[in-house]
Amino acid sequence: MGIAADISAGWSAGLRRALRFTDIALPPLCLGCGRGVDAHGALCARCWSEADFIERPFCAVTGLPFAFDTGPETVSAVALAQPPAYARARAVMRYNDRSAALLHRFKYGDRMEVGPAFARWLARSGAELLADADLLVPVPLHRRRLFLRRFNQSAELSRRLAALTGLLHMPELLQRVRATRPQVGLTADARRRNVAGAFQLAEGAAAQVRGRKVLLVDDVMTTGATAEACARALKRGGAAEVSVLCVARVVPGGGISI
Repeated sequence: MGIAADISAGWSAGLRRALRFTDIALPPLCLGCGRGVDAHGALCARCWSEADFIERPFCAVTGLPFAFDTGPETVSAVALAQPPAYARARAVMRYNDRSAALLHRFKYGDRMEVGPAFARWLARSGAELLADADLLVPVPLHRRRLFLRRFNQSAELSRRLAALTGLLHMPELLQRVRATRPQVGLTADARRRNVAGAFQLAEGAAAQVRGRKVLLVDDVMTTGATAEACARALKRGGAAEVSVLCVARVVPGGGISI
């Protein structure tokens, strides 16, 4: 026991020295602005405040924040009048200049160190959805766009989230079978038309999704057109329920009305 304890203590001390050396060689920097911070994979106080994390109160279905508190299970009038194809949606933060910069670094700048932070934030914001989910499915890219971009940012988020939660990660289950034009600049109706029929289950995947609760993972949700198209494809394949979890969400100024 004494020898084992000595070995363990020596290993722990060595690890602490290695970590201190790493912090000196590669000091922890803010993921947003590059200022020095206390730990790797964190935001400084300024960037944290600018990220504008979404907290309650929000619509129990869409996850869009309300302007004032109305109770934990309140559903917005829009969600009641036009129920979405998904059961629930949640987002980590509002889509603004700060979240856009973080996502752009991750998506186009090969800044993969942002990934673990995104996964932690997704696990926190999506805790209730993750508790009910059977498997994680990322929003897929068309093969041509995947070739140009080299990786699917939604699949990377889903993979990291699966590692944190132990849920099954199935990046090949849902496919984008039609190349669509970028959604940026399109109206809500044009976005829906653009992605209509663009997604379907992979051949033989129906047995894997039938009767199960699926959590769809994406980086950004704007009008929800892509999420709804994916949810419909999954439900056609037999999914019992589809919910959506994303990093950033476009939110009307001041939140939504009840």
